[in-house]
Amino acid sequence: MSKSALKRRAQEARHWLMDACFPLWSERGIGANGLFLESLGMDHQPAPADTVRVRVQARQTYVFSEALRMGWKPDTATQHIAMGLAAMTGPCRRPDGLVGRVLDTSDARLRDDKPDLYDTAFVLYALAEASRALGGDEDARATANSILDAVDRDMRNPEGGYLESLPPGPQRHQNPHMHLFEACLALHQADPSAGHLARGEAILDLFSTYFTAGAGGVLGEHFERGWGQPGGRDADIVEPGHQFEWVWLLHAYGRLSGASVLPAAQTLYSFACSTLDAGGRAVQEVSRSGMVEDGSRRTWPQTEALKAHLARFEATGDEKIAAAACRSFDVLMDEYLTPEGGWIDCYDAEGKPTAHLMPASTGYHVVLAFADLMRVMGA
Repeated sequence: MSKSALKRRAQEARHWLMDACFPLWSERGIGANGLFLESLGMDHQPAPADTVRVRVQARQTYVFSEALRMGWKPDTATQHIAMGLAAMTGPCRRPDGLVGRVLDTSDARLRDDKPDLYDTAFVLYALAEASRALGGDEDARATANSILDAVDRDMRNPEGGYLESLPPGPQRHQNPHMHLFEACLALHQADPSAGHLARGEAILDLFSTYFTAGAGGVLGEHFERGWGQPGGRDADIVEPGHQFEWVWLLHAYGRLSGASVLPAAQTLYSFACSTLDAGGRAVQEVSRSGMVEDGSRRTWPQTEALKAHLARFEATGDEKIAAAACRSFDVLMDEYLTPEGGWIDCYDAEGKPTAHLMPASTGYHVVLAFADLMRVMGA
């Protein structure tokens, strides 16, 4: 029963993407100078801004790559992908080949050119997804390889992984590495013979050795230099959304590599599920004992919960997990997503909306979750 209910929701997801989300962000999410807008207002109208993040150019390029794969207005989707590629191969990059963080909307030049691993990971991910959507675009793959060469030259860290920014900060962080792992999986699908899976497996070693080395075997966020376990609040605070996100990534890696999913996937999934409220909503932060530390609820942890449920359902066929996926989908549709194709990005712990804008960057999370729902359910 839950499986058929989940398939109906997959069909609903397709309709919302095709009839609301893609049209809205195509019509109102495109700014001047060949850049995607940073956000829309709560009235679904463009929100003026002096700057836009590089990650928005990357994430919106992915959104329209997915739109093209789904068959939404191929000419329009292709034009938007081309616009994103032009930004990522042009003004988003520094002369040394690395990627900056923030663009000026008036002239499309880098206003903040500090290299950042998180933004770089999303540029790589978008280049891979655009290449696939366009049928194997070689220029996008070549740009990705050029960026990776620069990252290897200037950001690889002998302690393991990569520097999260230049100049480096006082701590190490799992989140940028998680998204670089995601980019490696996408790059492997775009170019299976280029060694991207091996790069991803090196990050997976960090996950197994350091990221999950704290109490309970759940995922930590911040670490000392040399990947030492942190002290103070950082030792105890974890994010359920990232636990769920890693569950999905571990299963995605398993599908691509043929390797058995790490036992950590079940550990993270069980822990994160235990922190959901009675309606299946994910909060922002909890302690390792499962106590809520930040009860605010953003859109993205709900999408990651849905993806993790889907990964576990695909692996097990368990109807209870299908029912959990249905709950996560209903939370998104009933509380977060608007009929016009936008979203309410955040609620406080009491359930009061706190978002004043609709960040374009949230679209990556929603579109990816819905695309995976449609894939798993064949809808």
